[in-house]
Amino acid sequence: MTKQTDTLVRIRDVVGPKGWIESEAEMQPYLQEERGLYQGTAAAVVSPASTDDVAQVLKLCNKAGLGVVPQGGNTGLVGGGVPDFPEGNGIVLSTQRLNAIRNIDPLNQTMTVEAGVILAHIQQAAEDAGALFPLSLGAEGSCRIGGNLSTNAGGVQVLRYGNARDLVLGLEVVLADGRIWDGLRGLRKDNTGYDMKHLFMGSEGTLGIITAAVLKLYPRPQAREVALCCGGDADAMLNVLQRLRDGAGEALSAFEVMNRFAIEISEKHVPAANDPFDKPHNQYVLIELSGHRDVRDTLETVLGQALEDGLIADALIATSRAQADQLWAIRDAIPEAQKHEGGSIKHDVSVPVSSVGEFLTIASALVEAELPGVRICAFGHVGDGNIHFNLSQPPGADREAYLQNWDRINQLIHDLVVDMGGSFSAEHGIGQLKRGDLARYKSDVEMDLMRTLKKALDPSNIMNPGKVI
Repeated sequence: MTKQTDTLVRIRDVVGPKGWIESEAEMQPYLQEERGLYQGTAAAVVSPASTDDVAQVLKLCNKAGLGVVPQGGNTGLVGGGVPDFPEGNGIVLSTQRLNAIRNIDPLNQTMTVEAGVILAHIQQAAEDAGALFPLSLGAEGSCRIGGNLSTNAGGVQVLRYGNARDLVLGLEVVLADGRIWDGLRGLRKDNTGYDMKHLFMGSEGTLGIITAAVLKLYPRPQAREVALCCGGDADAMLNVLQRLRDGAGEALSAFEVMNRFAIEISEKHVPAANDPFDKPHNQYVLIELSGHRDVRDTLETVLGQALEDGLIADALIATSRAQADQLWAIRDAIPEAQKHEGGSIKHDVSVPVSSVGEFLTIASALVEAELPGVRICAFGHVGDGNIHFNLSQPPGADREAYLQNWDRINQLIHDLVVDMGGSFSAEHGIGQLKRGDLARYKSDVEMDLMRTLKKALDPSNIMNPGKVI
């Protein structure tokens, strides 16, 4: 029996039959990325049922030099959770059995959860306790909180509540050598040295495995108001954003911009998505305010003045929760709808909010010159500067030939974003897809610091090898 085989046998003994998958067919859902960009291989998929089990598995892997790819719901879009062990010298470690909500403390406004709890279940548990957990994104019905934290997920309410890292008070982490760091403290003030939790949030499982977290809860809003407005250009919409900030303050929780093409394909492919206006417009904005019961008055006042000033052409404020959900359905439909329009070259970028209009103008001209007939699908959380600048292939174009332009167009857009003081990865992370971009755009000092941390915490390079750096 080889050393690797012996290690795998010992790992199987730790997790038991419920936590062990080795048949190729059963492993397949864990080995491919949602968009089909990456297909991996592994010796086994391992699902520990406790933090202690995770620690034992990592201790065995570290000793044997066996690679470990941590995986939550496998909903990532940059290949960060896809294994690549062509010689079978690594495993996928799924957190799906670490799925307990350990504690809810309404007075402290915290919830302690294990890494494998599905995000939507956390949202529901918070609601049942009379509170709010605000992290919300398209995959919330299947993504798991450990993955959300390890990628520092964003979502639609970053404008008010921040990214995933802003919603965490404490972590429990298993290090590469099997040691357990218990940082599950529900404290809002703890000024005792380095804030270790921030090392692991956003590190995509390359430094250790998050096994549990203390999450911040918030008061459940008394009122939620949703509106859709339309107009001519992004700069006018940004003027509306500023007015809403001035008038509503922190009650402004979402400001989602969508261009006309995004609306068209949503209506075409998703029955729940319908443009409520009588005629088409260049830009649309979905707005959400939440807070005290007077937020509707604020919304009506700001949008009414914007109409008078010609900033927007029309607006619809939802009069029921069902209508609010219908408006959100338009925004939520865009990623699915774009799949039906052929090949898509995607960009998850951010720029300063004040530069969004300029970015869209310059970027659109660049890609239209390079790819005649390209259809621009620009949408996203523009209230925090995050734009999904996706490029659908021209009608009738060959999909594979079109996608050959991916790297060239990515560099054009990413160069522009960085020149404007922005980021080439706003919320999806680095994974495999953007590892080259990280090396291209980060300074030598930043790269050296990241490599130093990686070497210190994972000297054998077993944690998600080949990802990020």
